Amino acid sequence: MDTRAPASPRVLFRNPARSPVTLAAIVVPGLLCGLALPAPTLVAQEPNGALALESWLDWERVQDPRISPDGGSVVYERLWVDKMNDAWESSIWIVNSDGSRPRHLVDGSSPRWSPDGSRLAFLAPDDEGNTQIFVRWMDAEGAVSQVTRLTDSPSNLAWSPDGTRFSFTMRVGAEQPTARHWSLSLPKPEGATWTPGPRIIERLVYRQDRIGFLGDKYQHIFVVPAEGGTARQLTEGDYNFGVPTWEPDGRSLLFSGLIIEDAEYRWQETEIYRLNAESGELSQVTTRKGPDNRPVPSPDGRMIAYVGHDTTTFDYMESAVYVMNADGSNPRALTAEMDRSPGALHWAPDGGGIYFDAAADGYRNIHYASVDGDVRAMSEGPQMFGLNDVSDGGMAVGMWGDAHEPGDIHAFPVDRPDRRTRLTDVNADVLAGVTLGEVEQVWSESSHDGLPIHGWVIKPPDFDASRQYPLILVIHGGPHGMYNGGFNFSWQEHAANGYVVLYTNPRGSSGYGTEFGNAIQYDYPNHDFDDLMSSVDEVISRGYVDDGNMFVYGCSGGGVLTSWVVGHTDRFRAASANCPVVNWFNFPNEVDGNYLRWYADFQEFPWVDPSEHIRRSPISYVGNVTTPTMLMTGVLDLRTPMSQTEQFYQALKAQNKPTAMVQFEGEWHGTSRLPSNFLRTQLILRKWFERWGTHDDERTAATQTGS
Repeated sequence: MDTRAPASPRVLFRNPARSPVTLAAIVVPGLLCGLALPAPTLVAQEPNGALALESWLDWERVQDPRISPDGGSVVYERLWVDKMNDAWESSIWIVNSDGSRPRHLVDGSSPRWSPDGSRLAFLAPDDEGNTQIFVRWMDAEGAVSQVTRLTDSPSNLAWSPDGTRFSFTMRVGAEQPTARHWSLSLPKPEGATWTPGPRIIERLVYRQDRIGFLGDKYQHIFVVPAEGGTARQLTEGDYNFGVPTWEPDGRSLLFSGLIIEDAEYRWQETEIYRLNAESGELSQVTTRKGPDNRPVPSPDGRMIAYVGHDTTTFDYMESAVYVMNADGSNPRALTAEMDRSPGALHWAPDGGGIYFDAAADGYRNIHYASVDGDVRAMSEGPQMFGLNDVSDGGMAVGMWGDAHEPGDIHAFPVDRPDRRTRLTDVNADVLAGVTLGEVEQVWSESSHDGLPIHGWVIKPPDFDASRQYPLILVIHGGPHGMYNGGFNFSWQEHAANGYVVLYTNPRGSSGYGTEFGNAIQYDYPNHDFDDLMSSVDEVISRGYVDDGNMFVYGCSGGGVLTSWVVGHTDRFRAASANCPVVNWFNFPNEVDGNYLRWYADFQEFPWVDPSEHIRRSPISYVGNVTTPTMLMTGVLDLRTPMSQTEQFYQALKAQNKPTAMVQFEGEWHGTSRLPSNFLRTQLILRKWFERWGTHDDERTAATQTGS
């Protein structure tokens, strides 16, 4: 991966009322930023001040905690910003499960304990920069051995139950590559330099965001001796095989996928399969219509837990936890009435049930489902509490955070999550002395049909209820996504600059049940606009918002709705439609992944009846737009390709309406993957809003400097 700082984004605009504007570049410590900005915008964090944008360069993340089999230690990934190379870097740390002795262990990612806890497997680059599997002995010597020498990157690493082998997945060339059918004999003169041959594609799914063109490669399952040796491919055929999980006897693995002809055309269907780890023999375990995913065998191997739902014509469906006998018999749903999709599944040590976390009503908590169907919440409250791993003795480790606490790692008895012990606090130094904005839940009733709509506001740190503040409405993507009540650096930093920030979950959002999530089928975007405006009206009614100084932005599905908003109301002073879809007629033919999934939200294919696609496309209403509307998209974006952004920009320019198009270098879908681009995104948004809004400059400057 090229870790050099990307070029500043291309910013294209012409203000109809003014001459063309040139944005001069200034140097920010460690970064090249493509905007000329007032000096106070990027400042060091001041004690007892507001959150400063520059503190993002000192921000850290923790993820993927794994507890040792004896429950005594936890390993995890710790990520930090490489300021000079504009990248997130990762290393593996270890801490005792009581929180003592946190220390760096080794550089790498994806740590996995051996079954006896004597070794740790992980992924790291070799001397040539290729990702390989390594093992570190967890004794005083701490010897590290390289296990593989692969030419492609392994992923989904797992130990066999006896600790003698690893399973992993890796992409390999097709058995019947397209190139075989297109072999050409060209009269090329000796020594001639010709243009490389064309890329010839015959697959339905041929590219993927953050990867690029897939070529003639498919994901397969491998095993390799834990002491090192030759990796052996267990699966065959031109199919994508899912993430394997070992069964307790160590003789076979379970995975989900669809191993049939035309599998790519069955995007709503997967099955669970059993794969013999010696012979590669494959047998199908499930048979029902619908997706069956993420199989996890019980400790004694007699049952399998998994996630899925029956086939449906709905565009959105909450999944449930299922169990079945190991041979596939007696499948039954345990959590169907809960109507919330589960996260990762973890069997109780006694095999009596399954622990899992689930996002519900804007938060995440831990739950338990017995094999008899008794479901109960193990944790409750306005928090983001995830379950990552459980030891043989029932000690668990997970991520916990709330509105003012970024996610950190906690250990706890799996049956008593309330007894959690904090293991990390990686941003305590960054947040020391910082006054964060108050976060408050907001409920409103949609003006369309009275549907309850959930959201939150973040108030400026120096909030004064007698004053009125500019408001930023932020819209999530998906569209079946869910904003939550956890900590968000981006929005807290906007609030630190004097804005009230409103973010909501309009109809179609996940985490509120199947009916709520499916309420936008054949109707997106439409009445979710009413939901958003009702939330705005609710916050305005509280008296602290300047309703003549409001702004809106969102990415992906949020970009869809932002471009829809400006075509249906003029109440916002400025907008930024980031990575949007504006033209449904051609979008499914441009998107990466399985384009059939997008057509499921329409009653007809556009070549049968284009009227619905045209009616629901934001570009159909671009003639109504009077709001100055910026568009920001990554140049590598394959999910909502740049052509969608360009269509809206060109349509606005053709009408001589105020707009700008910002094309982010080095970004796939979204504009904030790289640290410098996160900074640019924050600053460019506010520069656009400040340009078209009216601001109390004295208050804004004071807030920016933390005074």
